[in-house]
Amino acid sequence: MRVYLPATIAMLRELNTTGEFRARSGTGFALTPALREAYASGSDEELEYAALLDAARASLRLIAAEEKGEPRRAVVSADVEDATHRPDLDAAVVRLAGPVPLSRIAAIHVDAAEAEEAVTAAAAVIDAADLGDPDAEFTLGDAEDHELAWYAPQELPFLLELL
Repeated sequence: MRVYLPATIAMLRELNTTGEFRARSGTGFALTPALREAYASGSDEELEYAALLDAARASLRLIAAEEKGEPRRAVVSADVEDATHRPDLDAAVVRLAGPVPLSRIAAIHVDAAEAEEAVTAAAAVIDAADLGDPDAEFTLGDAEDHELAWYAPQELPFLLELL
């Protein structure tokens, strides 16, 4: 199963050092039966993209929790066999049994430098947006207007050097 794991730049640095990715609370997002049911239509590709966007939004929560985090959303795409669907948490949520080795990672998605200001603002209001604040939701939209760049796993050391 392809899963999308919310991350921060600090977590990517740890992945580069240790060779494995540890999802916070084991939480990821995927094209689950509950996600498919939540949409009236959509191809697998469109629904996987929806799961990736959920992970990118969760990345904002991780950024908000870091004291001196780098303001770029990051998502790690991985192929795992041990993900458990958690529709009680949300339609796309899955839980992993443990860390994901670098060999199982398919891609890394990261914001470009141009997104930093919007990401900083969005991380500051993510909780308010979750509670339905329309202004906060608008601020999140500004960050989500930035597409995440795609990197192959073997490009991770070079990506981190550029940051």
